[in-house]
Amino acid sequence: MEELSGAIALIGYGLATLGPGIGIGIIAGNSVQAMARQPEAAGMVRTAMFMGIAFTEALALIAFVLFFLT
Repeated sequence: MEELSGAIALIGYGLATLGPGIGIGIIAGNSVQAMARQPEAAGMVRTAMFMGIAFTEALALIAFVLFFLT
């Protein structure tokens, strides 16, 4: 039974990384579009993009920590 719960935890962590991965892809894609449309605002868009990536990546790190706690 111990091996089964470990395997379920691995599957859960794998599924938990899908959300942040998709989120970072959407953030980066939309910010590239915004920079292409308004190059003069690229600095502000880049700053907002990195903040969004940092917050999204924090979700993945929380899932990683929870994986080791189970």
